[in-house]
Amino acid sequence: MFQFVHFDHNVAVFNEWLAFQDFRTHVDQSCRYSEEFVNIYYDCMDKKRRNLTRLYLDKATLVWNGNAVSGQDALGEFFEALPSSEFQVQTLDCHPVHEQATQGQTTLLVVTGGTVKFEGNKPRFFNQNFLLTAQASPNNDVPVWKIASDCFRFQDWNS
Repeated sequence: MFQFVHFDHNVAVFNEWLAFQDFRTHVDQSCRYSEEFVNIYYDCMDKKRRNLTRLYLDKATLVWNGNAVSGQDALGEFFEALPSSEFQVQTLDCHPVHEQATQGQTTLLVVTGGTVKFEGNKPRFFNQNFLLTAQASPNNDVPVWKIASDCFRFQDWNS
């Protein structure tokens, strides 16, 4: 009986290790997807802004310094009205969001920070948070990531 209990314990430990390895793989994939997304997003923001809304879900919401913008048309108008920009991302963090919190939808939280210089203005620090959701890709096993929610803030403080 002792060997049976010991065996059950070893199986339980092994199963926990497998679950951890699976989670670790999931986190590693999330980081790769997030890095790719950030490169594409800020390249579009700086150089191909007319394509930026393609990265958003149809009903996505952007909160820009406390001002909400929702829907493809409104997002397109908002981005086109911004002066040209030069973003420098200095920090990137990402986390898979537990599927229980998103009703089974594969979701990533991506947090960036850095500096941005809009034409005619001095450089400013910013922080931006994205919730990305995986959308099925008809031609590929790799998901297409779309922005469900985006929150941008300038990080100004008194010196």
